Amino acid sequence: MELTLFILATLLSTVITLLPLWRCEAWWVRGLDFPRVQFFYLILTIIVLALWRLDLWAASSLGILTLNTAYLLYHGWWILPYTRFHPAEVAATATEDAPSTITILSSNVLATNRHADCLIELVERHQPDILVTLESTHWWEQQLAVLEADYPYTIKCPLDNLYGMHVYSRLVLKNSRIEYLVQDDVPSMHCLVELACGSQIITHFIHPAPPSPTENEESSERDAELLAVADKVADTQLPVIVAGDLNDVAWSPTTRLFRKISGLLDPRIGRGMFNTFHAEHWFIRWPLDHLFHSHHFRVSQLQRLTLKGSDHFALLSRLSFKPNKRNGYSELSADADDQQWAKEKMHQENVNKSDVPDLTE
Repeated sequence: MELTLFILATLLSTVITLLPLWRCEAWWVRGLDFPRVQFFYLILTIIVLALWRLDLWAASSLGILTLNTAYLLYHGWWILPYTRFHPAEVAATATEDAPSTITILSSNVLATNRHADCLIELVERHQPDILVTLESTHWWEQQLAVLEADYPYTIKCPLDNLYGMHVYSRLVLKNSRIEYLVQDDVPSMHCLVELACGSQIITHFIHPAPPSPTENEESSERDAELLAVADKVADTQLPVIVAGDLNDVAWSPTTRLFRKISGLLDPRIGRGMFNTFHAEHWFIRWPLDHLFHSHHFRVSQLQRLTLKGSDHFALLSRLSFKPNKRNGYSELSADADDQQWAKEKMHQENVNKSDVPDLTE
């Protein structure tokens, strides 16, 4: 009986490990990209129990242990970069030059949340240069109007469909654009941010819809939007920041492909996962809110903040603009197969890099 249970458990670990290797975009397949940490601990538990309960000299026991150990190492390979056991991808800054520093507070507020006072308090306490809100509605826009005295540069797109967005900035915003790259009701925001030192940064704030039974049945819409932005920023030599709720985890094949195509760096690598969802359930948390940037920056601060009433934690990112320094490098690069895969995903949704605004024009 015990052996049968371990065989069934091993079949489960086989499915959750191998099924995501299939390049199928169905939500029930791509959803398995998310809980790799949970899968890691589940498989570790199977191994520990097998060592305790099974006859280790039996061939069946060795097979169970071998397979689960291989699966454990595989999941560990995906999540290791987002632990302190991995070298940091982006260097930390030893000193800050205020005119060359940019601080972004990104927060999925949850459309039905009525604790705007908590977000306003976070802004007053941490003094970000830019506040980005996701899922923000007309009600949220009214509540956050008090910030505009200190944050006079704004981009506003209030919606009641969970995809409203707002940007509030104390730094000058130029060439601000709201685009609907893939879906008619899912906006993205694009602008040039001018630092106090005069340097300009291309910024893209995005919140694509996730693959789920209640949203999009496939990940194709999300993937195409991410990759169109990635392909666009790959062409520029200017500083770039891409931030928002990507509705994808840091270790998924799609986000990995985004990093390969764009060449952008992930400041979390070597520093931690910074899981931002789900704020109320510690056992199902993963990193959905992201910030990627070009090699022009060093990391000053990354911090997860609690926003009362939201199912997401807010993410505070402080970067120091040091364009002439060796700030870090990505270990990822796109090969011919990656380029072709990205083109196929974008073609499927009839979007490409030309749909992403050129902010330098």
